[in-house]
Amino acid sequence: MSLPTFDSLVERDATHVCAGIGKDHVCVRVAAAAELPTRYGDFHAVGFWNPVDGKEHAAFVHGHEAIDGEAVPVRIHSECLTGDAIGSLRCDCRDQLEASLRQLAEMPYGILLYLRQEGRGIGLTNKIRAYALQDHGLDTVQANVALGFHDDERDYSIAAHMLASLGVRSVRLMTNNPRKLDGLRGLGIDVVGRIPLVMEPNRYNRAYLETKARKSGHLMNLPGHEQAEDVEETASVH
Repeated sequence: MSLPTFDSLVERDATHVCAGIGKDHVCVRVAAAAELPTRYGDFHAVGFWNPVDGKEHAAFVHGHEAIDGEAVPVRIHSECLTGDAIGSLRCDCRDQLEASLRQLAEMPYGILLYLRQEGRGIGLTNKIRAYALQDHGLDTVQANVALGFHDDERDYSIAAHMLASLGVRSVRLMTNNPRKLDGLRGLGIDVVGRIPLVMEPNRYNRAYLETKARKSGHLMNLPGHEQAEDVEETASVH
């Protein structure tokens, strides 16, 4: 059986309506797809639209075999305007984005999901408010809590729906965050491996990365924190 094409996914979802759609229901559909040559390699950009909240998300697919694939390398990247676009040194988001695209392009196939969940789900303005609190001595977790949020408000049901829409049967997740592994597994995604994505800290984000390891459980090879046993490949970038 031949694999579906990107055009056929768009046609399939043109009239797609999820069952039980409601205020808080996740219903993303493939809305557009096109070839996207990048400085990292060749991808297909696949645009997703959620009619419930009007948000747009994207998948960047390298290699047609990723569609309906098994053990597909997948990076779930949440939007970070300050890091991804502006080059902020307060986080490692842009470094992770570029490193994951570069690695996926070197693999036979893989997918990067780009989710509109700025600031771990608290939004851009609240992220800037959290930065201001960090300027006065709070760490990233304390700042989010002081603003009335959990340390991480992201929801991976959108990512699970996107993977299902692309027919992905199992994934090797490119992450340092065990919550992503647990979150996807809890949503029925078969996670068969983990690919670390550890960035070298700089003087502006070292405390941020240490807080992610110590308080949020990120697997980052910091003193006193050993890598998990499910590590499949080393993807440390210096």
